[in-house]
This record gives sequence, structure tokens and C-alpha cells, in this order.
Amino acid sequence: MTGTPGQTGPETAVGTETMSAQAIDAAAEPLRAALADQLARTGLLADPAWRHAVETVSRHRFVPGFYAQTDHRDEHGLVVWEPVTAATDTRRWLKAVYTDTTLITQFDGGEPDWGHPVTRAGGAPTSSSTLPSLVLRMWMDADLDDGQDVLEVGTGTGYSTALACERLGGQGDVTSIEIDPHRLEQAAAALYGGGYSPDLAVADGLYGYWPSAPFDRIVAACSVRTVPHPWLAQTRSGGKILATLSGWLYGYARALLTVTRDSGGEPTAEGPLLPGTISFMAARTHNRPEPGNPAHWAALTRDASPRPARHAPSRVDEATEEGFFGRFLAQLAVPDVQLATENTVDGPVLHLVDVTTGSAATLTPDHMVRQAGPARLWDAVEATWDAWDRAGRPGPQTFRMRVAQGRQTIIHTELKDLAFSLPSNPGSPVPGP
Repeated sequence: MTGTPGQTGPETAVGTETMSAQAIDAAAEPLRAALADQLARTGLLADPAWRHAVETVSRHRFVPGFYAQTDHRDEHGLVVWEPVTAATDTRRWLKAVYTDTTLITQFDGGEPDWGHPVTRAGGAPTSSSTLPSLVLRMWMDADLDDGQDVLEVGTGTGYSTALACERLGGQGDVTSIEIDPHRLEQAAAALYGGGYSPDLAVADGLYGYWPSAPFDRIVAACSVRTVPHPWLAQTRSGGKILATLSGWLYGYARALLTVTRDSGGEPTAEGPLLPGTISFMAARTHNRPEPGNPAHWAALTRDASPRPARHAPSRVDEATEEGFFGRFLAQLAVPDVQLATENTVDGPVLHLVDVTTGSAATLTPDHMVRQAGPARLWDAVEATWDAWDRAGRPGPQTFRMRVAQGRQTIIHTELKDLAFSLPSNPGSPVPGP
């Protein structure tokens, strides 16, 4: 499953300078070594097999171009993104590729023509080359080892797939699936051209991939609101699923689940949330629905009686690792809620919006809240934060997730008032009464 990247390819112009593919490969070699040294200093590469993978896999072959954010905006106020490729600026491209950073490679599901790249404004990123430290962290947390059958959900550029192939060598099988056919086509060319031979398929990752099942490990390079039931069904007993949980408030946490089977053969899974912060783009069918006009939601709460908010609205966006997890807990408390911001002369007004029930909460800059609808959304968030604060804000590693009988729950190991149910999973069997 491993091989040495080929040395053929087009020449690349940089001003009056022309670099051949061989010259680019040569220039990349010390950059790969420097990246490995950087990651080793963080403790990520204690396993020599993973260090060898980082030093061997040529990331530049999987990222022919990326979009860099500029300081400019267009006439509509949208951020301008400029393409960076081997042809436009070889040195900048190579330096970025071998930096531990995420590189945006696609917006709005449209595959760029990297041979003729164009500047763009605005849009939602829909694919990227994830920063190498995070890719490694995911594979290592999943406890990848020789002889395992592995499913990667979300091939993306293929760089992560190549690292797994290099790590396992011929001592395991890697299957990688991608919902975007254009993404997979580009990844396949880079993987097969580099001598790697995973099983690749265009498929919706939420259904796993039955033709290659069962698996010892399933690792998702996208985030999900709930763990799809097919992942459990396709994992061997004792196997593990590493999933990033997210939602419509853009809170994130990782769960490492070990799969077992009950007396009737039905798969169940349980395991801890893992420490640290992480974010992945959501599986496309798990993206939030459009909420509509914030002013329309504001009208629902306009006549509601206000009360002082016990927690400042700004806590939803607290930019710390602790605040990051607090946002995830708020999301667990109100799993169908999303956030809409309305800018006013007095400052930003936040609207919590639940399109499934029609409930809404409006939080004003003077820390007042008005709520309407069948659910009191901000009450639920504050009750969760109150319990978490009283306990000293325990981290994610003090919580466990369980999937059984069509239900998915996350609970604190000691605190009964920090227990949550995830949204219903359309792919799960219907639980009994």
C-alpha cells in the first residue's frame, strides 16, 4: 500500500524562473523533514512509524492549490480569497503546504480549476486539507495498528489517506470514501500516482461502506450530529469508532467509541469524549437548515416579558478552550438550535432559533433575554452552564457517550444534572416503548 512518489510532471513557472516537478520534489524534502521535527517537538511522533509516514508522504502532491484569505473585501463586503498554486507562486505554495495549518481547497461544493485559478469573494468552505497535526492526532487517537481494516469517512485531498497507508504498509487495508466525485478523482490521482492503493469509492459516508466491511476502525474526517447506525453495524466487536460530534451551534467534541454487541447481536457502543479542541466540516446532510430572516425570529419574542440573563450572551463565543467546550454543552442542551446575529446601533443582538419547534430566544446587549415558543431555549442553556460552573467546569474527558437501542446519550461520569440526549438519528432502528 506504499510506494515512492513518481518524478514526472509539468514544469512550474515562478516569474522568470521555471521549476520542474523534480525540482519541486527536491525542494519539498527538507520542508517535510522540518515539518516532522516540528510535530515531534509537540510529542506527536513518538511512534517511529508515524514519523516515517510524515517524512515520506508528499503533501504537495495532494494540494495542487489552496485559497488564502486576503485583507480585502469586494463591493458587497465579502472577504476576497486568492488562489495560491505551484504555478502562481511556487515558494509560497510549498511553504504553506508544509506548514502545520489547514488549507481551504473548495468553496460551496464547486471544484476549482487549479490550472486556471481565479480570485473569489465570500462563500462557505466545503473542503480543505486539514492541518497535519490534527490528521495525525485523529489516526493516533483511533489507535491505528498493523493488520487492521480501516474505514476513513471523507477522503478530501487524500493526504490523510496516504499517511494511513504509509503507516500500515502492507499490514492492513484502508478504505476511504468521499461524497464529492471531483474531490475523489483528484485524490485518487494523487494516491495512485504516489504508489498508494487504498480502496476508494464515491459514497455517502453516513452509510459507511458495506462492500469493505467489517472494519476494526472507523475514523471520520467530517463531523456529525449523531453517530450513524451503519458505522456501528460495520464495526467488528471490540473495534473502535472515532467521531467528531458537532451541531448547529458549531460546538465540537470527539468521542472514541468501542463497539460491542448485545445478546441479540445488535451493536452498541460506549466510550469517552477526548480532551482538546477540534473542528471538522459537517457531513453535508448534517449541515444546519437555513434559518431565514433574523428579524422575523425577533418578531416572535418582541412581546415576550424580558428578564436579566444570568450568563452574558458573549459566552456563546468565548474564545478559550474552556469556552469552546462550554459552547458544545450549550449545544447539547438545545440540540436543534442555531444562532443568528442582528447588528443594531446598540450592539449585536443574538437570536437562538429552533426551526424544528418554532422556539426562539433574543439576547440584547444589555444582557436581557426574551423567549417565545414551546421551549425556553436560554433557560436550558443557563441551567446547563450553572451545573457545569458549580462542578468547576470539568473537561470533555470527564464525559462519556453511549449508543444503544437507537438512543445516543452523553453523560458526566459523576454529575446527574449533566446528562444529554443527542438528536434522533434517522439511520438508527426505532427504539421500543
